[in-house]
Amino acid sequence: MKRTVAWRLSAALATTTAAAAIGVALSVPQASAATGGVTGYATQNGGTTGGAGGQTVQASTGTAIHTALCNRASSSTPIIIQVSGTINHGNTAKVSGNSCNTADGVIELKEISNVSIIGVGSGAVFDQLGIHIRDSSNIIIQNVTIRNVKKSGSPTSNGGDAIGMESTVRNVWVDHVTLEASGGESEGFDGLFDMKNDVEYVTLSYSILRNSGRGGLIGSSETDTGNNYITFHHNLYSNIDSRTPLLRGGIAHIYNNHYVNLHESGINSRAGGRAKVDNNYFKDSKDVLGTFYTSEAGYWQVSGNIFDNVTWSSPGSDNNPAGPNVQSNTSVSIPYSYPLDAASCVPSVVAATAGANKGLQVSNGSCTPVSPSAGPSSPAPSVSPSRSTAPSPSVSPSASPSTSPSASPSQPSGTNLSRISGAGADGSSKVDGTSYGNVKDGSLTTYWQPTGATGDISVKWGSAVTVSRVVIREPSGTSGSIGSWQLINYNTGAVLKTGSGAGTITFTATSLTKITFRITSSSGAPRVGEFETYAS
Repeated sequence: MKRTVAWRLSAALATTTAAAAIGVALSVPQASAATGGVTGYATQNGGTTGGAGGQTVQASTGTAIHTALCNRASSSTPIIIQVSGTINHGNTAKVSGNSCNTADGVIELKEISNVSIIGVGSGAVFDQLGIHIRDSSNIIIQNVTIRNVKKSGSPTSNGGDAIGMESTVRNVWVDHVTLEASGGESEGFDGLFDMKNDVEYVTLSYSILRNSGRGGLIGSSETDTGNNYITFHHNLYSNIDSRTPLLRGGIAHIYNNHYVNLHESGINSRAGGRAKVDNNYFKDSKDVLGTFYTSEAGYWQVSGNIFDNVTWSSPGSDNNPAGPNVQSNTSVSIPYSYPLDAASCVPSVVAATAGANKGLQVSNGSCTPVSPSAGPSSPAPSVSPSRSTAPSPSVSPSASPSTSPSASPSQPSGTNLSRISGAGADGSSKVDGTSYGNVKDGSLTTYWQPTGATGDISVKWGSAVTVSRVVIREPSGTSGSIGSWQLINYNTGAVLKTGSGAGTITFTATSLTKITFRITSSSGAPRVGEFETYAS
């Protein structure tokens, strides 16, 4: 739904474009990647380390960033790129190589992994130039400013998104960044932080998002609901019309954020999305939580939030505000521990820590900003999954034992829960002529195959079932194409087991409504004929 952007800027923003020599390497002090320690859902699915352990290079132009990516031995060779100065269209060109896939007019992180981009020195500013992450994993972006990225007008970059992620992106940590625009869609801008088409395990922390029509989205349409496990904490959203964020499907954990001057709506959970909203401070804003502009309902679990001068619209067919009497309508289990500041101190602690060039300060969980250590910090007093107001995950988040399943599984005893009434299936992608439902039809002559060498296939139920054993069967006439995999509790993001090959997988009995078999490597075209699930 198109909405008019309401601008209430206290002063006009000026855009400064500074020329910089292409490819200049700077001598700058060493900066530690991930200084404050990764948090939130980015700690799951094996964690997010970026370029840790790799070469450190310096860049003061976009072309130099692309060159650093393209000079690696492979697309997965770890690298830390320390950035300073102003990066703009004039100094950002496409660079070619076997370890990169770059483009003009955007910082392109495509089909790569194990990369950190860290602002150093007096600051790194991406002026009218966005960062695009596609088909990539294990990425860290820290201590940079991205401003005034446009999708219309001139110059344009990244579809108007400051940071945009799409198409099978995993494990991204964006920390201590400032993302800002100078208007809304009518002025040529789009989202500040967008995720679509299969993005999972992302954390946005200690950042500023301001002066934009749209904060960001998770899912580009009511059918793009395969994006999941996103954490937002200790961020400032200021002078935003809507989408802080817009959540379609999946789970978002939103805590200790400060929201000021949200003009139309805030956290918009819809199309089955579930948001856990803890200890945030909302001020001088409208409709800060609910389902808006659609009849496709979303859900939320709330605790400890402060609503200061918040107004609420009346419910309607396409409008379901959570307030004024804000209550939970779902429960969300979080698989990791996290420091939780009292909502009353969120404005002050976020003001001291959020954004680029703040010394990477973080909260200690007791409303006090602290300077982080040179490496990952020791955990502060925190809310553990077992102490959360949400139900505890059925397995320890750190317990993801590896296994090699039985290569030729026999027929287990008991009921195959994948075939009971009400069971369904979905996934990340499928080759034409195959179907998600083929993995639960009892036949090995039909199968599911992802469009690439990796992908997700899930079995789901309308109400919780208990599963402790899974059998993955390859279709008749094929074997050995499935390489490494993860078995994931979709409800919490917890990894239940890891291993390789098809066969029988056993794990601690877990109550869930959806279980995902994620193929992370393969030889040839991986195919799943049957995805069987059993209680014992």
